[in-house]
Amino acid sequence: MTDPFQPVFEVTRGRIVESLHFGAAAIVDSHGRLIASLGDQQLVTFLRSSAKPFQALPFIELGGHEKFGLTQREISLMCSSHSGTDEHVAVLKGMQARIGVTSADLMCGMHYPTDDETTDAMKLRGEVLTPDRHNCSGKHTGMLAHAKMRGASLTTYVDFHHPIQESILNTFADMCTIPAEQVELGIDGCSAPNFAVPLYNAALGYARLCDPHELLPARADACRVITSAMTSHPDMIGGPGRFDTLLMRAGNGSILSKGGAEGFQALGLLPGALGAGSPGIGIAIKISDGDPTDRARSGVALAILQSLGLLNEDQLAQMSVFGPQTQLQNYRKLFVGVTRPSFILDKK
Repeated sequence: MTDPFQPVFEVTRGRIVESLHFGAAAIVDSHGRLIASLGDQQLVTFLRSSAKPFQALPFIELGGHEKFGLTQREISLMCSSHSGTDEHVAVLKGMQARIGVTSADLMCGMHYPTDDETTDAMKLRGEVLTPDRHNCSGKHTGMLAHAKMRGASLTTYVDFHHPIQESILNTFADMCTIPAEQVELGIDGCSAPNFAVPLYNAALGYARLCDPHELLPARADACRVITSAMTSHPDMIGGPGRFDTLLMRAGNGSILSKGGAEGFQALGLLPGALGAGSPGIGIAIKISDGDPTDRARSGVALAILQSLGLLNEDQLAQMSVFGPQTQLQNYRKLFVGVTRPSFILDKK
């Protein structure tokens, strides 16, 4: 059996490669043309949180954001894996107030914020943890709004056969041009359904999200609402020091970025990002070992963007903490090695 992964990222110590990450990726334009790949572009894997823009899409397509008067920041938060900062929670609570739900309605569970400063401050003031701090609380609040708008149950909204989940699955499948029955289903860390499709189809979905020229007008408009919200308010998507937030800032509206758990990273390039007349492009990346320290996927993502000719020196400098190559220091701040991409992009 052929391995679907190839070496994509390495860690050195001295002159020796000490560790090696394997991965796969697909780069696809909005017309469905495979531009480049790493490993097997037909590898089936879960998008995890990279699916969030698609999970918000049918709600926006039905005009839910207009019904509840949601702002761009709130729409961005619906698509986020936010850091749980006080700012994120303030935006979330404002959205919940207009929708008419509370944190008690969220079925995402609870965890402390991924932002360490916020967690420390919460513990010092004895704040009781609620689901609002969960990185998926924006997505779940959006799902509750979708259910409420359709008069559907608010207590079973994460069930596979709930009307909003069926709508999300069909919309996701259509965006990725794959029959819904061929989408592999699983339960995400936040208890909502999640989807596994070939990397090619995930990349195509992101390309069509960023360049919806072939879609029906209502869906195309909804895609533009989501991409505009995410790129205009990247602080809502991640948070302080987070890869997605910093990359979208550096991209100045031309790059969509949304990571997922277990080493998945999705990117979208808006039309014209690679020059006048260039189509939208989607990029789907999977690191085989789940990339538990998040060091590989960001370096691979930046190397792919660099290979496509997208990032200039100033943009690369803004992202230098993530790669493509970084220097490793030990506890005495001595340089002991580097992390770096280990592939040449296979352009078609």
